[in-house]
Amino acid sequence: MSLDEPQQDAYAKGKVFTEETNPGMEDALRARYEHLLPGLARDLVELNGRAYTRGVIDPKVRELITIAALTAQGGQTRPQLKIHVAAARKLDATREEIAEAIYQMGLYGGMPAMFNALNAAMEVFEAE
Repeated sequence: MSLDEPQQDAYAKGKVFTEETNPGMEDALRARYEHLLPGLARDLVELNGRAYTRGVIDPKVRELITIAALTAQGGQTRPQLKIHVAAARKLDATREEIAEAIYQMGLYGGMPAMFNALNAAMEVFEAE
């Protein structure tokens, strides 16, 4: 897809991507938040369709970038980090690639953030 091409079906693209990398996410979000924020689950899937399916960066690389960003933000992102580590694994990212992306963030997010992220990633690896 070209960046100039309108993303008229971002929800459908997001649904395919989300189910591939995080099956059941939309249903889980709907069950938890729909009563408070109607449409949030659909909006997030559509946003995934707009951001994660642009076609410029390989999906695995995009997940590694996301892991790096979450790592640099620190321990408060642990739940999201684990989701994205699992998604990266489904996109054929190796444990070593994920660990390296996390390691590089020790320079930007600090060593505690890096160790917290490595521990979260290791939990995902152990659950595989």
